[in-house]
Amino acid sequence: MPELPEVETMRRGVAVVTGSTIEMVQLVPCDCKPIRVEPKIKTFQRRAVGKRIHEVGRVGKRVLLQLDSGDSIVFEPRMTGLVLVTDPPNVDHLRFRVALSGGRVRELWYWDRRGLGSVRLLSPRQLEEQFGPHKLGPDALLIECESLRERLKQSRRAIKVALLDQRIVAGIGNLYASEILHLAGIHPAQGCHRLTRQQWQAIHAAIGEILHTAIRYEGSTLSDGTYRNALNQSGGYQNEHRVYDRAGDTCPRCAQATIRRIVQAQRSTFFCPHCQSRRARRG
Repeated sequence: MPELPEVETMRRGVAVVTGSTIEMVQLVPCDCKPIRVEPKIKTFQRRAVGKRIHEVGRVGKRVLLQLDSGDSIVFEPRMTGLVLVTDPPNVDHLRFRVALSGGRVRELWYWDRRGLGSVRLLSPRQLEEQFGPHKLGPDALLIECESLRERLKQSRRAIKVALLDQRIVAGIGNLYASEILHLAGIHPAQGCHRLTRQQWQAIHAAIGEILHTAIRYEGSTLSDGTYRNALNQSGGYQNEHRVYDRAGDTCPRCAQATIRRIVQAQRSTFFCPHCQSRRARRG
C-alpha cells in the first residue's frame, strides 16, 4: 500500500494544482526517519521555485507534478506516504511542503508515517532512465491482454507473484493481485506457463474491473487507517474486498468454501480454494 487505485485517487485529488506556480519547496523538520529527497534541497528549490505546474500525472505507483521547465517532481508514497492538499492526519509525520500561487489551493503536502517514500525532482532524461519502458511495464489500466500474455506466458513463476513485477505491468500490488485473481477464478500459485488463453483473458478483464472499481471507491483504507485521499478522507473499497484479509470468512462468490491465506514471495495471498481451483489445462 498504496497501490495503483490509491495513487490514482491521490493524483485526481491533487490535480487541482495544475496551472499553479511554485513559490517555495521546503523540507519540513521531522524527528522521524528522514525520507529520500533528491537533489539536495537548495538545488531542488533553485530548479522548482517559479515554475508552473503544467500537468499532474502518474507513473505506476507514483504521482508526478510535471513542470513547464520539463522537470518533474515525483512523489513515491511506498508504504505509508500521502500526497495532500489539505491538513494532514497529524503534523508529526509531515515531510515536504510545496507552497503555491495562482491556483485554487495554496499548499501541497507530502506526509509519510514510516518514512519509506521519496520526493525527487527529475529531468526528462532522468525520468526516462528511472521509469521508462525498460524499467516499468505498461500501466495496469492500459495494458492490452495479448501484451500481458506475451510478457508472462513462458514464465514459470506463480501468477500472483508475476503480477507484482512492476517490469511486467505497473501499478498492481499485493492487495489487488489477490482481488484480481479471485474475480478471474485463477489459483494464485498457478504457473504462468500453464495458463490458457481464456484464463489470460479472464485475468486481463479482472484487472480492469477491479482497479476501476477500486478507483471509484477512492482506494482501500486498511485497519491501520494510514491511507487517505488528497483531502485526508478514507477510501471505501476496503468494504468491497472479495478475499483480501478475509481468511476464514465464507467466499462471497460461491458461498461454499472459506477463504484461505498462504504466503508467496514473503507476502500474504488470499484466495478461495473452490472458486480458484489449481487444476488447469495447458494453453
